[in-house]
Amino acid sequence: MRTHKVNAGEVQLHYEQSGPRKGQPLLLVHGWPDSPRTWDKVLPGLHAAGFRTIAPYLRGYGPSRFRDPIFGRKPRRTGQPVAFAHDILALANHLKLEQFCFVGHDWGAHAGYALAALAPRRVRSLVTLSVPFQPEPVTPPPLPQAQAYWYQWLLCTKPGEQRFRKDPVAYGRAQWDAWSPGSWYSNAELEEAAASWRGTDFQDVVLHSYRSRWGHAPLDPRYAQLQARFAAVRTLSTPTLLIHGREDHCTLAETTDGAEQYFRAPYRRLLLDAVGHFPQREAPKAVVAAILDHLRR
Repeated sequence: MRTHKVNAGEVQLHYEQSGPRKGQPLLLVHGWPDSPRTWDKVLPGLHAAGFRTIAPYLRGYGPSRFRDPIFGRKPRRTGQPVAFAHDILALANHLKLEQFCFVGHDWGAHAGYALAALAPRRVRSLVTLSVPFQPEPVTPPPLPQAQAYWYQWLLCTKPGEQRFRKDPVAYGRAQWDAWSPGSWYSNAELEEAAASWRGTDFQDVVLHSYRSRWGHAPLDPRYAQLQARFAAVRTLSTPTLLIHGREDHCTLAETTDGAEQYFRAPYRRLLLDAVGHFPQREAPKAVVAAILDHLRR
């Protein structure tokens, strides 16, 4: 699959494009710890339905990289959702997409919610996987969910940072093992995704993402205006489908109960039995069917 690139401000964003050349554009945005390989099992069904898919590597992942320092200043390795949304809007502008449909998993879901809040006229519909929308500011979760977020709390500590930087692939593998039931992935699949986790930028973006989320790192002032606009949004007006595994041991299924209160547009939640945190990898046929049903609505 050919990889393309576009300059999105401080980031040179790489992306993969496939499917019918004149098909309806559909953005697919991966999460953490993953890569665009997360969509491989759903691409054939989406292409057969006539969609042209665009799957970027998020900042810090794989070939996506921060550009040379401007005026000698090294760009911050920002991991805020509004920064991801900024990059994706730059990609959409580059591709001349006035409107597009969006599918995002994990970090990609956070980016999708930020996009729907900041540019609601650009996002025709939204499919998110494994992460609910929660208006800013993010509040500490109930204790069972806090226990599931152990990896985030660890990254907010110096010893946790050292462990993560020593072997980010082992850290990612631990999440894959913990977040879904059974032996659901092969070593080859993990290695394909992990090829995007080995750069220094990746480590910095991950650390800033979780540390800034919980107040252990400052937010990037360059995105202050976007952050303020996002924080002011209490409800979304984009038709949304949330797909969530009942056996998700990262974001517990019960945490998405009642999320419909945050949507003014049609909202639906689909819970998949015996599926964990990676529905697109674990149950691709069900995910394709749900995405297509949502887009046809």
